[in-house]
Amino acid sequence: MSLNLTGIHHVTAITADAPGNLRFYTGTLGLRLVKKTVNQDDTSAYHLFYADALASPGTDLTFFDWPVERERRGTHSISSTGLRVAGADSLAFWRDRLTAVGGLVVGDIAEIDGRASLLFEDPEGQRFRLVDDGGAGAAHPWEASPVAAEHQIRGLGPVVISVPDIRNTERVLTEVLNFRKVRDYASPDGAGHVHVFAIGEGGADAELHVAVQPGLPVARQGAGAVHHVAFRAPDVEQLHAWTRRLTDAGLRSSGEVERYYFRSLYFREPGGNLFEIATDGPGFAVDEPLETLGERLSLPPFLEGRRASIEAGLKPLV
Repeated sequence: MSLNLTGIHHVTAITADAPGNLRFYTGTLGLRLVKKTVNQDDTSAYHLFYADALASPGTDLTFFDWPVERERRGTHSISSTGLRVAGADSLAFWRDRLTAVGGLVVGDIAEIDGRASLLFEDPEGQRFRLVDDGGAGAAHPWEASPVAAEHQIRGLGPVVISVPDIRNTERVLTEVLNFRKVRDYASPDGAGHVHVFAIGEGGADAELHVAVQPGLPVARQGAGAVHHVAFRAPDVEQLHAWTRRLTDAGLRSSGEVERYYFRSLYFREPGGNLFEIATDGPGFAVDEPLETLGERLSLPPFLEGRRASIEAGLKPLV
């Protein structure tokens, strides 16, 4: 069996303000709340999933709601998440829209790694890069979004991780995970050099950018940080094969975990960052109609019997 990850599946981050998070990501960024559930390992915390209209793999931006302090930025971290839009007009639209919100860190449109880009931060300091993907691939705009279809976020783009030394990270990426090293560029923040690795067919939705930044302190996760990045495996058979491959390579992993909406495998790369391999299916419509995704609290079958106590422990989102 040929083992190839096909792209970025999702990025999971941390918020300490679930109501504010919901307002920003649906109201300002115009994403669709496609699943309102709980962290399966900590049912006192929401797990909110935002995506495109069809909840497509590769468009999911998710958040754990934990009462934590802001992150301390540094290396040994997933430092930035890419979001894809189509065209220079969309970048200008987002620059103006985000600036009008007030209080947000919003940069200028500039070329980064050969792509027109716009850096910004959410209200908790979560770092993003809007990138013009040239309209490549399918897009599924959400008709109820406050953002016009032509400017909506199309999905996830390049994810940046920071490590102090690339050698072991590069070995795992290329020799175990079958990434291809394709180019490098100077970090836009002036701290180090960035090496670009691609999977699948490549492109903005299938790249991991590794920033080598030995001069930074060690990061501490908190609100505004990314918890992990997940990569796409087409099906469970491929996931089984990845489990064997990681074991053969001597990498410790979680073993396969049934998340109900997809099946997962977790492990840390040598730089300390948490990676996940997740299957494309069965998807978020497995337990509620596509038309009403995210409108009620969804619980996987193994938590359904605890619904009353779980709901009682959650704070209102609105």
